[in-house]
Amino acid sequence: MTKVAFLGLGVMGYPMAAHLQKAGHDVTVYNRTTAKAEAWAAATGGRAAATPREAAAEAQFVMACVGNDDDLRSVCLGPDGGFAGMASGSTFVDHTTVSAQVTRELYAAAQEAGLGFVDAPISGGQAGAENGALSIMCGGDADQYTKAEPIMAAYARICRRIGDSGAGQMTKMCNQIAIAGLVQGLSEALHFAEKAGLDGRAVVEVISQGAAGSWQMANRYETMLEDQFDHGFAVDWMRKDLGICLDTADDINASLPVTALVDQFYKDVQKLGGGRWDTSALIKRLRALD
Repeated sequence: MTKVAFLGLGVMGYPMAAHLQKAGHDVTVYNRTTAKAEAWAAATGGRAAATPREAAAEAQFVMACVGNDDDLRSVCLGPDGGFAGMASGSTFVDHTTVSAQVTRELYAAAQEAGLGFVDAPISGGQAGAENGALSIMCGGDADQYTKAEPIMAAYARICRRIGDSGAGQMTKMCNQIAIAGLVQGLSEALHFAEKAGLDGRAVVEVISQGAAGSWQMANRYETMLEDQFDHGFAVDWMRKDLGICLDTADDINASLPVTALVDQFYKDVQKLGGGRWDTSALIKRLRALD
């Protein structure tokens, strides 16, 4: 039995931690809202801790899935942070989507403390987390990844080391860049079908079997047609991620014209009051232009 800590019980972290407990690991969780950690512990048979440091004490692996750069720093650093509670030789695995800057910062801090650090952002959404079928893209030292991969297997469909520290976050940026264009294209196709008086479901049934098919089309077209946007990754979080992509693109001299445009379209969705709608809500913007 491996002793594992999990920091952050949002829509992704809550089921991920539960998969670890179900797989037979000894799991202690921390969440900023203490009541949620206690509810998780009561439901799964695991334990809840009052601070990241307390959760990380004696853990061989500490996993985190929080909101942004500042959230990640807060659970890692300081006297009550996870790093302070971890023993030398243990490994920290970050599943948060954050900037390359904070990944480099925390990797260096972990090295100084004698800890391993793997950046391991995830893709697959809430359903992927609940079903234990996430795609995990990792960066970090090869030996640390090799140690952590069997632990991550509890909630992974695929888990792969892409390269050194930061490579996982860079790969997640590629993921978000690709999604942005796909969702906008799907939104425009469905909007066009509506304006043309076509049966959207019949259209998708045909085009999804050809070159236009995608995960977004298979999993989001029906709810888009039904004007339902309350089940997936929120627009506010997507804008946070795309901001990271665009800032990094400036740093590495990459051109992301479509990503920059779609980011502005998501800003329009926020102005419509859709910050908590899922990312397929881009079609709402097109309908609002009618």
